[in-house]
Amino acid sequence: MTKISAAITAVGKYVPDYILTNKELETLVETNDDWITSRTGIKERRILKGEGLGTSYMAIKAAEELLQKSNTKAEDIDMIIVATATPDLMVASTAAYVASEIGAKNSFAYDLQAACSSFLYGMSTAASYIESGRYKKILLIGADKMSSIIDYSDRATCIIFGDGAGAALFEPNEEGLGLQDEYLRSDGIGRDFLRIEAGGSIMPPTLETVKAKKHFVYQEGRTVFKYAVSNMADVSEKMLTRNQLTENDIQWLVPHQANKRIIEATANRVGVGPEKVMMNIHKYGNTTSATLPLLLADYENQLKKGDNLIFAAFGGGFTWGAIYLKWAYNS
Repeated sequence: MTKISAAITAVGKYVPDYILTNKELETLVETNDDWITSRTGIKERRILKGEGLGTSYMAIKAAEELLQKSNTKAEDIDMIIVATATPDLMVASTAAYVASEIGAKNSFAYDLQAACSSFLYGMSTAASYIESGRYKKILLIGADKMSSIIDYSDRATCIIFGDGAGAALFEPNEEGLGLQDEYLRSDGIGRDFLRIEAGGSIMPPTLETVKAKKHFVYQEGRTVFKYAVSNMADVSEKMLTRNQLTENDIQWLVPHQANKRIIEATANRVGVGPEKVMMNIHKYGNTTSATLPLLLADYENQLKKGDNLIFAAFGGGFTWGAIYLKWAYNS
């Protein structure tokens, strides 16, 4: 019996039109373009503007582009996962709304939240469903409207994050392509260093929590940086060692776009040169759940069937991991 693996067969993306540059941030907080660029690698980020527009708006746009590009019918989708840290609403599933809006009437849908590792965890989840044989087409969308939870008077966070969405279609493959291996981890110590303090069950919203700005992202930058550098590099190296791969066997490193220095440290540990590292942080900043699929969409034309890709991410919680995937098509 032929082994079924889960392959990515199409990708799509959406980024908002509005560009928030480093120059504009200079008018909001005490910073400058050189300082931001040297410490993060970010030059600009996209911001979703418009009343009533949330994460689902971008997720729907990314999904529609994928369906159109791949000539896939929405009603043929079995399942939709929206990886996000910024759902439209509490309780009501963003994924369920996205499924209805794109016409995926035969799918079931749910949200997945693991901060910046959400899409990576979603890849594992989608692959497991495909490998089980019960589902044939799973749409995984990574989307976040980070501007909705950022305090634009906080220099530590407002320079980093942007808005965007990316989507990937997972389907069965019998050629040995698709997801090959994964190593996913978490550590609850992370809630002390990267979190939104209010709005959950521990501290429900009140007038006082709003006034105290407790509904925005708080990040202890140095600690998060230290954990991210060591853990993303460790799991990426583990993927190579466990699968008896060398840097020459890897065509692309697909790292979460949190900070250029973290990306470079991960690449150095794996031993791949900059020409093999996907990077778009300068254009979009950190779009949290959307970083990995946005990379795939931006680099799709350079990907070839059989290419070995190493995905790596690190996020709040803490959550992190790496995935080894063989690319399944020539664009």
